[in-house]
Amino acid sequence: MQALVLDFDGVISDSVRESFTVSLRSYLDLRPDSSLAEREREDLYPAFLELMPLGNRAEDYGTAVTAIEAGRTLADQESYDAFRAVQDPEWLERYHRRFYEVRTEMAGSDPGGWLKLMRPYAPFLDLLRRRAGSVVYAIATSKDLQSVEASLAAYGVSDLFSRNLIMDKEAGASKTAHLQRLRELLGLDYPAMTFVDDKVNHLDAVAPLGARCALATWGYNGSREHELAQQRGYLLCTLDEAERQLFDAAER
Repeated sequence: MQALVLDFDGVISDSVRESFTVSLRSYLDLRPDSSLAEREREDLYPAFLELMPLGNRAEDYGTAVTAIEAGRTLADQESYDAFRAVQDPEWLERYHRRFYEVRTEMAGSDPGGWLKLMRPYAPFLDLLRRRAGSVVYAIATSKDLQSVEASLAAYGVSDLFSRNLIMDKEAGASKTAHLQRLRELLGLDYPAMTFVDDKVNHLDAVAPLGARCALATWGYNGSREHELAQQRGYLLCTLDEAERQLFDAAER
């Protein structure tokens, strides 16, 4: 392993509360007559958390909230993809734009409160600090660069990541595009890269490239995703064993 490529949300940052808050505000801005306006936020949160592993980008949060309002149970990737396929593409695009507008507004009006919604996975960051310099660190995320940089600064780990190796939403629509760009920048073959994400669908997209794939089990996934990852031969990475699994095993 010469490069460790990390997803951000669910690997470095425990940001589900921020994603949920921004997602619901964006949805209600676009659909103010939604029945969800009268619902308790905490009643909606478990269903949102259950659907998170099945999406990829901001518009997928809109899809998830739409499913919650419709009372749809989307038990797996196939049913989620089918539900997303019948959503209005123009509305999804409006939702995508509004999502980032809301995030920017929150970060600008109350930066402290906004950052408190995104706690770091401290044990993992401690691990990265211990192993700094042994491999190149990179980030592949659908989040915007400004939010990533603000969070890294708040976590005290900005120095661990070169800005040009943070692949954000503008660097490509998929994690495959992110790794392809990193390969160009680093001059490394894919087998020299380890990619860590908390979503199996992202690992599925990257695996054909030849990178070693690991599921961050501390992120937004559960037994459904763990079983799929095992079936597909991905490393199930835990916070307690991450250093041994990612670094020591790769050195042998």
